[in-house]
Amino acid sequence: MRRRHLAALSLLAPSLLAAQPTGALQRAMNRARELRDEARRAGDQPYGAVVLRGESIVGEAPSRVVTANDPTAHAEMEALRDAARRLGNRDLSGCVLVSTARPCHMCEGAAGWARIERMVHGDALTDAGRPS
Repeated sequence: MRRRHLAALSLLAPSLLAAQPTGALQRAMNRARELRDEARRAGDQPYGAVVLRGESIVGEAPSRVVTANDPTAHAEMEALRDAARRLGNRDLSGCVLVSTARPCHMCEGAAGWARIERMVHGDALTDAGRPS
């Protein structure tokens, strides 16, 4: 899969790209890093993720694999679940999944089923594109 960096994220809504590094994507990544640190302090795997819709975080979670004894409780999966609960809809069309690391195949599959528009990961805000 081709990876494009923040400067080439033309498929995202312009509001997501405005005023970097203080824009919505950077704020979302900052929150994902806070969640990663929270997971680490709790004794879990060091990952965090948020679901962004426009300028708003609509879902967020740290990794809970160890603390919940759940092999599917990756930060991305938990953030997708949180967003679906908050929005009252499993269809997350128009949302961006922002995570501290590249989502695994399971998480990318779930993002695809949820109709996530884009996945962005890591400190460089690497665009992993639409889930496949």
